[in-house]
Amino acid sequence: MTGPFVRPDVRQFLDYLNALPGPKTHELPPAEAREIMKKMRHVAELPVGELAVMRDLSFPGPDREIPLRLFDARETRGPGPLILFMHGGGFVLGDLDTHESICAELARQLDLPLLAVDYRLAPEHPWPAGVEDAIAAAYWAAESPAALGREVTGLVTCGDSAGGNFAIIVGLALRDTPARVPVLAQFPIYPAADPDEGYPSYSDFAEGYLLTKPGMDWFEECYAADKKDWRYAPLVKSQAGMPPTLVITASLDPIRDQGRAYAAACIQAGVPTIFREAKGNIHGFMNLRKAIPSSQEDLAGCVAALKSLLGDIA
Repeated sequence: MTGPFVRPDVRQFLDYLNALPGPKTHELPPAEAREIMKKMRHVAELPVGELAVMRDLSFPGPDREIPLRLFDARETRGPGPLILFMHGGGFVLGDLDTHESICAELARQLDLPLLAVDYRLAPEHPWPAGVEDAIAAAYWAAESPAALGREVTGLVTCGDSAGGNFAIIVGLALRDTPARVPVLAQFPIYPAADPDEGYPSYSDFAEGYLLTKPGMDWFEECYAADKKDWRYAPLVKSQAGMPPTLVITASLDPIRDQGRAYAAACIQAGVPTIFREAKGNIHGFMNLRKAIPSSQEDLAGCVAALKSLLGDIA
């Protein structure tokens, strides 16, 4: 019996990753695990590259000042949409630095300003602290505050993995309690859209494909969410009335089927939806474009699809 298709550059990276000595991320204290993720970025991800604006901001959140980072290929621009980006990392890892390369690339390729949110992390700040920060950031950005220096006409919610979960939840929050400007589109990247539901991919790719079952169990334990609440499992709510949606999954990802289920729920609810799957690729590939060069093509396909969605709205 043959195994699943794995791209050659993915296979090479997985062989490297699985041969690394020492404890796994989930076997370390959260602070040490976060440092490993930061260091891994320099091994696996491309440089940030040229950008006109990469500026740190903050705003008063529910519990503290929430750090933000603005990315823009243009120094100044007229009124237009803003991408609101929430990073992945299992609700425990990640920050503005770990995801700055993909944020810069999205801002460049889409020619839109992008605002990344440095939400509170578990276990120091368990659910729903992080997602409350993300929702608050969306309402703040929608007001076109002077600190942003951009007149925002609409939001595009975006994020990877845990950040994909947040991107959907932010969209639901603003659907039910609208902000000053609408959510024009959403782009959840291999999202944790239905974490408490068992799907075949969860067991099919539980070991050897970067994101593992022990790691996911650790994330869940740290996050300590109410698993029946829509602010954790957005698929418990109807997706009717959600904005045009682009979902991408990776075929070798243990949470692949959550993304598939979310795209299906959007389609069933009548939401204009584009679904893409990166065949032979793994969870996290948007942040592994140096280690897995073919991921650049996956990103290019997503950019073209998102431009199509936004063009249809305009």
